[in-house]
Amino acid sequence: MSPVEVAALAAAVAGALCWILGELTGEYSWVDRVWSVLPSLYIAWFAGVAGFTDPRLLVMAILGALWGGRLTYNFARKGGYRPGGEDYRWGELRKRMSPAAFRLFNLFFISGFQNLLLLLITLPAASALAGQGTPWGIVDTIAAALFVLFLIGETLADEEQWRFHQEKRRRQEVGEAGPRFLTTGLFARSRHPNFFCEMAIWWSFYLFSVGAGAGWLNPSIVGAVLLTALFQGSTAFTESLTLGKYPEYREYQQSTPRLLPRLWPRR
Repeated sequence: MSPVEVAALAAAVAGALCWILGELTGEYSWVDRVWSVLPSLYIAWFAGVAGFTDPRLLVMAILGALWGGRLTYNFARKGGYRPGGEDYRWGELRKRMSPAAFRLFNLFFISGFQNLLLLLITLPAASALAGQGTPWGIVDTIAAALFVLFLIGETLADEEQWRFHQEKRRRQEVGEAGPRFLTTGLFARSRHPNFFCEMAIWWSFYLFSVGAGAGWLNPSIVGAVLLTALFQGSTAFTESLTLGKYPEYREYQQSTPRLLPRLWPRR
């Protein structure tokens, strides 16, 4: 089996396990629990096939590990790995779908498509493996710098969100009034700066395939494209739920870009 076929088999097994665990436990966030883990492992696998000797693949593996470690920490502190830590959006979808329809949705989208996507976003590493030995160049330097930049941006956005919700919980416990959603810091420039940075991270990762000689437009771009499409849909659904809870959210929507951050402060 080729390295890509081995990784594809692992993704299929992961998808099957996520589906089975969802059906057995009635919780459907199993793919969310492996979201930050599997891509790092796939990248490390491709780097390992090259014996961890190719500079480009080694950098890609290190960056993937940094991304995965940070995201895993953020997910864990929010309770994502605890029993009952299911993403609230799956519960909302269950209310809107018949049990049979949701089981199919779990099979094909939650467990199937998303596990496939976790592999697809790492395929630039497979392109780098195919082009191992290609000298490190300016495109690789730009890719690494952008990856780190957007990783820092995502970290700052998640930290702002974490602190806001901790303060919001404290205010609720003592009956103190205050803002019901975050509109300051990076969230004054984009309603979802962490989502924007996450997409940008994987577009930056794609550039490594270009640096390895695969061409500016090559098949490994499919992961970044599909991830971007997924975020468009999931962000729209998330905002529809938020607007249902907080009518004043509409004003925030009108004053602040959804994903692409503005470069100037809001007046």
